[in-house]
Amino acid sequence: MSEPITFYFDFSSPYSYLASERIDELAAKYDRRVKWRPVMLGAAFKASGMPLLVTIPLKGEYSKRDFDRSARFMGIPYKFPPKFPLSSLAAARAYYWLHGQDCARAREFAHAVFRAYWMDGRDISETPVVLAIAGALGLEVGACETAIATPEIKERVKQETDSAIAQGMFGAPYFMVDGEPFWGADRLPQIEKWLQTGGF
Repeated sequence: MSEPITFYFDFSSPYSYLASERIDELAAKYDRRVKWRPVMLGAAFKASGMPLLVTIPLKGEYSKRDFDRSARFMGIPYKFPPKFPLSSLAAARAYYWLHGQDCARAREFAHAVFRAYWMDGRDISETPVVLAIAGALGLEVGACETAIATPEIKERVKQETDSAIAQGMFGAPYFMVDGEPFWGADRLPQIEKWLQTGGF
């Protein structure tokens, strides 16, 4: 099997959500695995000097329309949440705690967080909401709550974010495929072409 695809994302990114619903299936068609890596998009914006997309005059209003249209085009359930933007730090920390134990369960949790926010509008910036999502999956809520407060897990999120930025990440989703960076859910067709041909 070839090198896995690295999928950098922020749970609060609408395009990351859309990509999350398609990337594993796409990779599997070409016998690839995907490494899911939640990061803090705000740090990337700061490093690149880019403002939050929805705050940019004219482009911001267009982007909200495009989020919805892109979801319809991809056939993915979507509803713009009542609270946006928000911090996804607690969810990212919980993910890395789970990832250290069971990658498949961490992936299941990531999908549940994305859907809780982008389908149900739940406030995933609130730790109790993140813990409730974990609990609904049968995970140990108390252990999760303890883990996400540890220095090790806090540092893991920072390290992953710094690593992504060092590889050029300035927005999400951001993919690394055989050393080639791809930005955006709309780059999935290009990623597929790359996987089909071995690069172009």
